[in-house]
Amino acid sequence: MGRRGDQALEPWYQIAKNVGLPPMRLWFSWRFEGLEHIPSEGPGLVACSHLSYVDPFGYAEAVIRRGRRPRFLGKAQLFDIPLVGAALHGAGQIPVNRGSGDQTPLHNAEEAIASGEVVVIYPEGTVTDRADHLPMSGKTGVVRLSLATGVPIVPMGSWGSHPVWQKSGMGSLKFGRPIWVKAGPAIDLSNRKDEADDRDALHEMTDDVMAAITAIVEDLRARYPKRWSGDG
Repeated sequence: MGRRGDQALEPWYQIAKNVGLPPMRLWFSWRFEGLEHIPSEGPGLVACSHLSYVDPFGYAEAVIRRGRRPRFLGKAQLFDIPLVGAALHGAGQIPVNRGSGDQTPLHNAEEAIASGEVVVIYPEGTVTDRADHLPMSGKTGVVRLSLATGVPIVPMGSWGSHPVWQKSGMGSLKFGRPIWVKAGPAIDLSNRKDEADDRDALHEMTDDVMAAITAIVEDLRARYPKRWSGDG
């Protein structure tokens, strides 16, 4: 995005950053690891696990701590909520009509990456419904985006947010709950660009990305404070 585009996004981005994030920073006990894997400049593509509706705050904070502005792909329904939708649109977030087959979100994400921005995507497409809260299988969009742009995929996962806010509604809001976020080494698919139209290869690469994300989540879960593990 050019300079004029940045200027247009800046007021909305600052509102979202300065109004939405501070309460989350104060209420939960955050821990961030591996942020050096997020590019400090130039284009970036981050693929995240999706444990709860709190996740965007943690992942946004991770990218911001790296000195970058996150551009999320999020479900289109969020953009229809008064004020919330205006802020999301104004800050340049990218709506996705899940299940529609519409390729516009990927095209918009590709343009954002081409202009040097950091795009954040949930390959699962929704909050995990697994009983153990580990990631589900992923959709191929993040791999196709990486192959189209030549930008490696940074896997990122979190643990601790799942008791807070699930599809069933709000859960435990205990003050000081630890939420841990970790990024891993980037996955470079540049040597597989000629497989961009190979459906089986796309699913294989997507499985590899999800395996990397799952390994991060499992690592965080194994080290998470035991006194909080069974809560919620």
